[in-house]
Amino acid sequence: MLSIATWNINSVRLRIEQVKRVIEEQAPDVLCLQEIKCQESQFPAQALADMGYVHQAVHGQKGYHGVATVSRLPLREFSRHDWQDNGEARHVGVELLGAGQGVVLENVYIPAGGDVADRTVNPKFGQKLDFLDRMTRWADAIDRPTVIVGDFNIAPLECDVYDHKALLKVVSHTPVEVETLGRFRDAHGWVDLGRTFIPAPERNYSWWSYRSFWRQKDQGRRLDHMWASPDLARQATSHRFVEETRRWESPSDHVPLITEFDL
Repeated sequence: MLSIATWNINSVRLRIEQVKRVIEEQAPDVLCLQEIKCQESQFPAQALADMGYVHQAVHGQKGYHGVATVSRLPLREFSRHDWQDNGEARHVGVELLGAGQGVVLENVYIPAGGDVADRTVNPKFGQKLDFLDRMTRWADAIDRPTVIVGDFNIAPLECDVYDHKALLKVVSHTPVEVETLGRFRDAHGWVDLGRTFIPAPERNYSWWSYRSFWRQKDQGRRLDHMWASPDLARQATSHRFVEETRRWESPSDHVPLITEFDL
């Protein structure tokens, strides 16, 4: 069995104790973190190694973005794609070795895209769409069992948000973003593991605004995803989200997702 978790931690140094708690309670073999918000030299590598996650691939950046994949299983880092085309640390790819032999794991943090869903007045929105287009061209050439996980910053289905009609013009759920993400999905035939195991229209949120959380409103969106190549998807045995982390002190605005595979 292989267990893979993904979590936008929103500052790994600020929330390292929460990372440790998830590891203790959920025991994933591999943990992919996004928005670590630190340089590689500042990453709490030793704290995670002390918990058995001695194999690490960290792509950091000062104060912003950043991704890290830490594992109890051996791995080999082999790519850091700049799909943003501006040097931001938003991807790291690894090949799992040992018990995970042959599985490629891509950890990605897609840009949020700003507040206005119009690339002519909001360059960040255009950068987000271009990021996805570059990912799509890359996915065309994939020829190995691959899992791509992370914060996609898009909720593609109507039931992936708390109010579809109200959010149609809100960045993360606009038709152009959904269509662009759909092209990426089709480029490799990705299987959405979240909706394989928690079928639509069941509630399956992974992100809540801090404001709505304080108001105790369940105004969530499914922005975090775990997708797999078709053959590998058939080996997935379970998928869950760990919502209780949102009730911890000073939580991330995202919750972890975990998928298990029988290899």
